[in-house]
Amino acid sequence: CRHLEIISQFAVGYDNIDIAAATDLGIPVGFTPDAMSEATADIAFGLMIAVARNMFFMHKTIIHGQWGYFNPTGHLGIELKQKTLGIFGLGRIGLKMAQRCQNAYDMKILYHNRTRNTKAEKLVDATCVGFDELLAKSDIVSVHCALTPETRHVFDLKAFKKMKPSAVFINTARGPIHHEKDLTQAVKEGLIRGAGLDVTDPEPMAKDNPLLFMENVCVLPHVGSATMEARNQMSILAAMNIIGFYKTGRVSHIVNPGVLGS
Repeated sequence: CRHLEIISQFAVGYDNIDIAAATDLGIPVGFTPDAMSEATADIAFGLMIAVARNMFFMHKTIIHGQWGYFNPTGHLGIELKQKTLGIFGLGRIGLKMAQRCQNAYDMKILYHNRTRNTKAEKLVDATCVGFDELLAKSDIVSVHCALTPETRHVFDLKAFKKMKPSAVFINTARGPIHHEKDLTQAVKEGLIRGAGLDVTDPEPMAKDNPLLFMENVCVLPHVGSATMEARNQMSILAAMNIIGFYKTGRVSHIVNPGVLGS
């Protein structure tokens, strides 16, 4: 890669890029934060509702001709009003999710971060708690952190066992943050109510994955940023990173600023 002068990632995540190697070679890595925050939060919010009411599975019952007579106790979901939302990674997207849940359902907001987000605490009256407390007290756990060695498989069977049996797990960040076999077991055994995923491990998910056939699981093919508005803004930011580098020697949104000096 000696000829490579800049990398401009068309995404907010950059775990697919060897940042250490790029930094060693003096290559700046740009990315596109903020552009997809609204769109991804919408997906997380939508998945939460879909799991709470078994929407994906109900759609399948119609396809398979299983729409029968009214059953007073059939396929009952849960209401979300005044539930407790636990955000794992309260950054840009996590804050947007928290605002949606608070405004729509008057939810209590808990979060777990490496460092406190005092701005978000004021905006949504969020409370920073330890990981175990987040798991134990949340009705919905929504993942919005980066994939790092510390967060890889942090949601394993041990973590799911600490959650409420009525809890919903949402991941719109990166698939390997949850351990997929453990998640499958947790849902199957009723350790948690269900899960909504926009990310899986691996991607694409195998078409015979058991999660796809569970009543209380909703899976999307990693489309969190898939709106016209978000993709247009991502394109602009990615291009601006390149243009800025060649015009001024600076990159507006950069992962490794040290390569450009002070």
